[in-house]
Amino acid sequence: MAQFTTNPQRFDPYKNFKFRIKWGADYVAGVSKISGLKRTTEVVKHREGGDPSSSRKSPGRTEYEAITIERGVTHDVAFEQWANKVWNYGSGLGKEVSLADFRKDLVIEVYNEAGQAAVRYKVFRCWVSEFQSMSDLDANGNAVLIQHLKLETEGWERDYDLVEPKEGTFTEPA
Repeated sequence: MAQFTTNPQRFDPYKNFKFRIKWGADYVAGVSKISGLKRTTEVVKHREGGDPSSSRKSPGRTEYEAITIERGVTHDVAFEQWANKVWNYGSGLGKEVSLADFRKDLVIEVYNEAGQAAVRYKVFRCWVSEFQSMSDLDANGNAVLIQHLKLETEGWERDYDLVEPKEGTFTEPA
């Protein structure tokens, strides 16, 4: 049986709780949840005139689902400032939208248990379609105040240049 991995000692899949997101040169602090990356390609059905009993299928337009990011509310205003580039209430006629820089490219990194980057995705031309500045307030609750961003994107791809990290052992460092 052929091995499809460059690290034959690793058989376990990566966990979903060690990740970071980066826009520009900075990692975004406090991110606790990122929705999955999903794309859907429409199916175009067609028939040939000489083949009346069946149809053929080919790929059509591809759509990328929006990505939701959640993080705890802090004094950092990066989420809100980005959301305001799409619509900033009260900024004055003609200044509500920043068309020059309302889109950002993002990088989502997933780490192995040793904290090494194992999987990386590049997400292109994102912009904020929904912004929730804080979750519900509840005097009887015991939870972290959360912000939500819903990002529209024009595509994503896995970064195949990131090689699988060599995982060390207790007797041999990585």
